[in-house]
Amino acid sequence: MATPSAGVETQAKAPQPRNRLLRWLVPIGLGVLILLIPRPDGLTPEAWHYFALFAAVIAGLITEPIPGPALGFMGVSAGAALIMVGKTPADSMRWALSGFSNDTVWLIFAATMFAAGYEATGLGRRIALLLVKGLGRKTLGLGYAIALSDLILAPFMPSNTARSGGTIFPVVKNIPGLYGSSPTENPRKIGAYLCWTAFATTNITSAMFLTGMAPNLLACELANKIAHVQVSWTSWMMGFLPVGIVLFLATPLVAYLIYPPQIKEGEEVARWAGNELTAMGPISRREITMALLAVLALIAWIFGARWIAAVTVALAVISLMILTRVVSWNDIMQNKQGWNILVWFATLVTMAEGLSRSGFLVWFAKRSAGALAGVPLVPMMIALIALFFFVHYLFASTSAHTAAVLPVFLAAIVTVAGLPIKPVTLVLIYSIALQGVLTPYATGPAPIWYSTGYISTKDFWRLGFIFGVFYLGVLLLIGLPYALHFMR
Repeated sequence: MATPSAGVETQAKAPQPRNRLLRWLVPIGLGVLILLIPRPDGLTPEAWHYFALFAAVIAGLITEPIPGPALGFMGVSAGAALIMVGKTPADSMRWALSGFSNDTVWLIFAATMFAAGYEATGLGRRIALLLVKGLGRKTLGLGYAIALSDLILAPFMPSNTARSGGTIFPVVKNIPGLYGSSPTENPRKIGAYLCWTAFATTNITSAMFLTGMAPNLLACELANKIAHVQVSWTSWMMGFLPVGIVLFLATPLVAYLIYPPQIKEGEEVARWAGNELTAMGPISRREITMALLAVLALIAWIFGARWIAAVTVALAVISLMILTRVVSWNDIMQNKQGWNILVWFATLVTMAEGLSRSGFLVWFAKRSAGALAGVPLVPMMIALIALFFFVHYLFASTSAHTAAVLPVFLAAIVTVAGLPIKPVTLVLIYSIALQGVLTPYATGPAPIWYSTGYISTKDFWRLGFIFGVFYLGVLLLIGLPYALHFMR
C-alpha cells in the first residue's frame, strides 16, 4: 500500500493510468456521497460542504492518486476559491495561507535541514557504525546498538523514514550476510531479528521527542488550536520519558525473546563496522561542526524556551550550518524533501483548522458531549485512547491519521465535564508514533523494513499486533497515570 510522499514517508511509484483512476474514485466518490447525504441539523451549508472536501482530501491521502502535498494544495485552493471558510474572498485567502505562516510548519521544515546535514557530512552513519562496533559482538547487544543509533539521531531528524530508512537501514542491511542470513536462506538466523528490532525501535524514538517525527509537531499544533493545550519541546520529552524509557529498554529484549535469532554472538559484525569506519577515514571538520550545532540546538530547545522560540533556534542553526559550510545554499535549495514537507504540513494545518473555522468541530463537540454524558471518566479515557490507537489500522500514514482523526477526538474530549483535558490530549498525541508498529504500511519506515523480505507477511502482522498491544498497554498503565498526576 502506498504511503504519502511528503518526505516523511515512503515515496510510492507513480501509479499506472488505470490504477490512478481507481485511486481517484475513492476520494471523489466519498466527497460526492457526503454532499448527497441530507445536511445534519445545526450545520451551515458551508460547514457541510467543507467537511465533504476535507473527507475527500483525507481519503486521497490514503489512496494517493497524486503526491500528498499536491493533494493538500489542491484542497486548500478549492476551499478558498469556493469561500467555504470565511465570509469574504479576503478572509478565505487569509485562511488558505495561514499554514505557511505557522511556526510549527517552519520548525518541521528547519528540522529536515538538520537531517540533510547529518547525511551530507556522514555523521549519522559514523554514529551508527561506532555503536555497532562497540556492542555488536552479541546479537542482543547489536539490537541495542541499532536502537541507540536511532535514539541519538531522533531529536534532529523529524523524518523517521530518513532516519530509519536512510541512515540505519544501510548499516543494518549489510550485517545478516556476514552470517549467511538472507531473505531466502536462513532469514531467522539473525536478519529477521535485526530488521524487526530496527523497525519497532524507530516508532519509540519517534515518540520520545517532539522533533522525532513530523506528525508530532502537527499534533501539537492541533492540540493548541482545538484543546488549548500547549506543548513545548521540553514538556513533550518529560511527559513521555517514563513510557519511553520502559519501551526503549524493553523492545530489543522482548523481540529477542519472542522472535529469537538463531545466532547469539559473533565477531564478524564488530570487524565489519571497524573496516567501514576505517574506510570513512578520520572524523572531518564538517562532522564535528554538525555535531556541535546539533548539541547547541538541543540545549536551546531544552533550556532556552523562555527566551527564544524553538523555530528561531532551528533557523539560526541552519544559518550557522551555511556559514560554517556544513551545507551550502544550493544544498538547501535542492533539498526537495524539506520543501515538500513545508507544503505538505502547511496545507494539512490549514485543512484541519478549516474544520474549526467553518463551525464543524463546534457542532461535532456538542453532539459528542451528549453521547458521552454519563460514561465514567476512567473507562472513557481508556476507550478513547485505545480507539484512537487501533483506528490506525485503516491508515497508511501517521500524517493523514493525525490530520483526519485527532481533531475529531480533541473536539470530543473538550466537551466532557470533569475530563482532564491536558493529560488525555498528551497521551493521545504520544500514541501517534507508537501506532506505526501495527502494520507493514502504518508509517514511512514500515514498507522499507517489510520489503527486505526477512520478516514474513504473517510474522509482520503478528508482531505488529503483539507490540502494538504492548506499547498501548505501557502507555495506559504508565503514561496515563503519570500525565494525570504530573502534567495537568
